[in-house]
Amino acid sequence: MSDMITADLVDLDLSADTKEAAARALAERMVALGRVTDLEGFLADVAAREAQMPTGLDGGIGIPHCRSEHVTEPTLAFGRSAAGIDFGAADGPADLIFLIAAPAGADDAHLTILSSLARQLMNAEFTDALRSVDDASAAAALIRGDEPPTADGSTAADAAKAPAAAGSSSASGSESGSEPASGSGSEPASGSGSGSADSVTAPAAASAGAATGIDDAGTGADRPFRIVAVTSCPTGIAHTYMAAESLENAGREAGVEVVVETQGSAGFTRLDPAVIAAADGVIFAHDVPVREKDRFAGKPTVDTGVKAAINRAADLITEVRGKAERGEVTATDGSGATDGSGTSPVERAGGPGEGYGTKLRTWLMSGVSYMVPFVAAGGLLIALGFAIGGYEINEAPSVMDHFVWTQAASWGALLFQIGGVAFGFLVPVLAGYIAYGMADRPGLVPGFVGGAISLTISAGFLGGLAAGLIAGGVVLAIQKVRIPAALRGIMPVVVIPLISSAVVGFLMFVVIGKPIASAQKAMTDWLNGLTGANAILLGALLGLMMCFDLGGPVNKVAYTFATAGIAVANPSDSAMKIMAAVMAAGMVPPLAMALATTVRGKLFNRTERENGKAAWVLGASFISEGAIPFAAADPLRVIPASMVGGAVTGALSMSFGATLRAPHGGIFVVPLIGNPFLYLVAIAAGVCVTAALVIVLKGLRKPVTGADTAGPDGTPAPSAREEQPVAA
Repeated sequence: MSDMITADLVDLDLSADTKEAAARALAERMVALGRVTDLEGFLADVAAREAQMPTGLDGGIGIPHCRSEHVTEPTLAFGRSAAGIDFGAADGPADLIFLIAAPAGADDAHLTILSSLARQLMNAEFTDALRSVDDASAAAALIRGDEPPTADGSTAADAAKAPAAAGSSSASGSESGSEPASGSGSEPASGSGSGSADSVTAPAAASAGAATGIDDAGTGADRPFRIVAVTSCPTGIAHTYMAAESLENAGREAGVEVVVETQGSAGFTRLDPAVIAAADGVIFAHDVPVREKDRFAGKPTVDTGVKAAINRAADLITEVRGKAERGEVTATDGSGATDGSGTSPVERAGGPGEGYGTKLRTWLMSGVSYMVPFVAAGGLLIALGFAIGGYEINEAPSVMDHFVWTQAASWGALLFQIGGVAFGFLVPVLAGYIAYGMADRPGLVPGFVGGAISLTISAGFLGGLAAGLIAGGVVLAIQKVRIPAALRGIMPVVVIPLISSAVVGFLMFVVIGKPIASAQKAMTDWLNGLTGANAILLGALLGLMMCFDLGGPVNKVAYTFATAGIAVANPSDSAMKIMAAVMAAGMVPPLAMALATTVRGKLFNRTERENGKAAWVLGASFISEGAIPFAAADPLRVIPASMVGGAVTGALSMSFGATLRAPHGGIFVVPLIGNPFLYLVAIAAGVCVTAALVIVLKGLRKPVTGADTAGPDGTPAPSAREEQPVAA
């Protein structure tokens, strides 16, 4: 840390009376040393971070910090206030203020050093020494951990250095998944009176065994209670690691093994699955979404903010132990959600041991999941524009040049043109977030650029798919190149966007763009030429796909295929027929389950009958996931029956010539459907077929246990699976 803080960055008589003034005073020292290039820009970044969550901590500590493009190198400034400054801590003002400045592209080594400082702040001896030091150079040396020996041969920083080193080792261990954080905690300093080495040896050793999947401490009552935890904060520099240190310390005091996964700015490495499997409880201390949260499903869980772990770690440990004693666990539903929040496809991408096919599907679904809201909003606005202004509304002049408040045509034109703008984002968003799923944020710029180029050269969705995959691959390749330390700070904001955008642009414009555009045109011409039996067979196929996995990848492929056809200002008649067939088939499974539970309720348990009531609304709204609880509980009967009904509906919708300009909405967009009566007949036919098949298939088996009673423990039996509704 020798290059991060010097005596010139220390103010032992900080006279500021507000946190803004304190940040400015310390930042001015950074500017004077050339560590910050734009004072006001940097302070704006500090204020933005402070607005997310106050940075005051119990014990008189304030740690304003941020990552900023105005920072040239990782820097730490320290100020000590006699009067104290309010940083939002519950116990009052802070007298020790640390301003942490990290470049936007700070490398892992620097962030690890900053995280070790965050862990030192949890050591009372370290903070006491800072309160008593009377020289700026000595304070800087104390923070760096290199203060020279005193007369008695010890150093004032000795007590702080041990926890700091242990904290660094702990962070490394928890991130590598090979050694647990709790097993790397420091022993109390000699003569401190805080305990002996023996007091922490047993938990540490046991935790080390847990991290490697070896249970050296025995089983059952013979071993300590085990907790795995995840800590994360918006910046991922300070609170993340302080929370980890606090949990580890509280665990040692309580005789509990605590293994922490720090999801900080330097990234994270997943805990060993064996460690998670052996845990008795889970603590999530976070202010940003926990990545891959589903790994921890099925265990007693405490979910709280990161500051709670810093200020009351012992209470959290007590709480999770209480939940374990009561048998309270999170749901294991396989959906990636444990508490309804779930994880995005991006958060689940690229896990260890996944095959390329699995990763590819995840990357593609990442792009589709972010594209769907644009499809829904833009498509519905366009459809409403047609409904209000008539089908000639697409020829209306810009509403900027002509808008009459009292004319319906003007309002129709406004909605149509807003929807058209939203549709213009579809391909760039698809490409951008495919690249994001592959390479995280550095993939966004080349992905969006490639998607925009795809529109420019008329390569459409096929071009967007290719651009996203190419952009992600290019960024991953660039990130593997060894870069001099002096250039690392500008890599994510200058070098990677520049090079990757240039490469993607060249490939799209010069190499692969024209062939993809030709393939897109051929597919469009084929769709426009579909008639008779071919159209009916396509409708049946799309119906089968929509009902195969109820909102899963196959369902999304069919849905994306349909929306791609209407994502233009003037969609063809064939494209609108396909969209109508897809939406109709997607409504069948939940409506059929609702009908079946109404007609033959005795074939379903109490919870399924309750889910059936909700399925009426979900199905009518085109949310296929309404049938998932039924499919998860009885897949061999529900899924085939749903597929048959979906195929019937898709085929009938195509044969009836029903059209749809809106990509979503269910029965609420019936006025926008061509041949609406026959369209509803097609849906009703599929619903009746699926409901009849489910009833027959379930009737062939023995009566459902608990059909008219509660669960075995006297409470209603839980539904087998819950899904957060998505767009199809």
